[in-house]
Amino acid sequence: MSDSIKSPAVDAVLDATGLNCPEPVMMLHQKVRDLPPGGLLKVIATDPSTQRDIPKFCVFLGHELVDKQAGDGEFLYWIRKKLD
Repeated sequence: MSDSIKSPAVDAVLDATGLNCPEPVMMLHQKVRDLPPGGLLKVIATDPSTQRDIPKFCVFLGHELVDKQAGDGEFLYWIRKKLD
């Protein structure tokens, strides 16, 4: 998704700025659990390890990593919860 395209509408936002591994992924697990099936979650993080951990989380649990962006020490992720 380029900067010229508006971010998709999200069902929830997880702000994990200032938190380090494993806290962002632990919070992500709980936040995804609370989403409806097919819900879209935006994650805001500052820990560079989320670049590795969040895609692995999605693959392992079957959620879709819709998009990711990085810049100025901030990492953004859009995750769609699996339908089942």
